[in-house]
Amino acid sequence: MSHPTKQRLLEAGLPLLLEHGYSDLGIQALLAATDTPKGSFYHHFEDKEDFALQVVDRYMEQVHAGLDRCLGDAGRPPLQRVRWFFELTEQSYRKEGYMGCLLGGLGQELAGISEVFRRRIEGCFSEIARRIAVCLEEARSIGDLPADADARRLADLLVDCWEGAALRSRLRGNATPLTAMLDFYFQSAVARIIPGTPGASPSIT
Repeated sequence: MSHPTKQRLLEAGLPLLLEHGYSDLGIQALLAATDTPKGSFYHHFEDKEDFALQVVDRYMEQVHAGLDRCLGDAGRPPLQRVRWFFELTEQSYRKEGYMGCLLGGLGQELAGISEVFRRRIEGCFSEIARRIAVCLEEARSIGDLPADADARRLADLLVDCWEGAALRSRLRGNATPLTAMLDFYFQSAVARIIPGTPGASPSIT
């Protein structure tokens, strides 16, 4: 179990990184916000980069907990499970004031200047897409997606679209882009046949 001081710093790091980004996150501001001596910070973290990477790891623990809860719910059809995960994520964004996705924000800021962050964040997105693809493959196997559907490609598309919508949501300060994206994806991008034609799949919203 993590040391209480380390836990406190990591918990404070998420909202600070969301609000200020990596470059503008001052260690002194973090220490002041958590009432932590400078020596304690460097006891638990090598430097600012190590701290931010561990915040990303903590964030991913939350993401995986959400994936476990939603994708593992055998009482819902697979496509509903996938949408439920993103709906719960939107609720989390709302509580944070629509600051967007930590991975997306750090990726946009650091991917061009830090290979360490680029690889870590891309790996996080790939793992999220991999887990979603398993659920989409289940949907394909029971006929809720076309037999020739590429589950991993659809999962990657969903993650990519979500990240773009998360940025627009932050700019607008509301959920409209997120909801519109989910509606479009589940009514069109993964529709079994062209929406509006006889026999089209019903909406899963």
